[in-house]
Amino acid sequence: MDGSMNHGGMQMNQTMGMSKKKMMMHMSFYWGNSATVLFHHWPGDSTGMYILSLIFVFALSVFVEWLGHCSIVRGDSNHVAAGVVRSIVHTVRVGLAYLVMLAVMSFNGGIFIVAVLGHGLGYFIFGSQVFMKTDKNKTLPDLGC
Repeated sequence: MDGSMNHGGMQMNQTMGMSKKKMMMHMSFYWGNSATVLFHHWPGDSTGMYILSLIFVFALSVFVEWLGHCSIVRGDSNHVAAGVVRSIVHTVRVGLAYLVMLAVMSFNGGIFIVAVLGHGLGYFIFGSQVFMKTDKNKTLPDLGC
């Protein structure tokens, strides 16, 4: 395999057998629906698949925020079991957050915007406590410590 690079757009030439492929990796933000997000040839050049990738990254960002703020374990559960469940949820959340990061590293402006908006909306819904019911008779807020 021989390769050459052009650092302006990080162009790579790869020779595999008889076929010669050119792959372009962007090193700065760009706009357009011709992108590679997470997987080779996805979403490709199709506008519909690009819109699907935008929806996927947005939903994944919201889901990462939900995982970060959800309470799956009850307070009266076994401490060891609760720790295992929390560790598994944390591991899944970090793995999915890395997928969002890798999608953003495609340097596509649309992907970046929907990832940020997804995290923002997810935090607003699940983390900001805007939708939490409050007891109006309480004088002091509960501390989460």
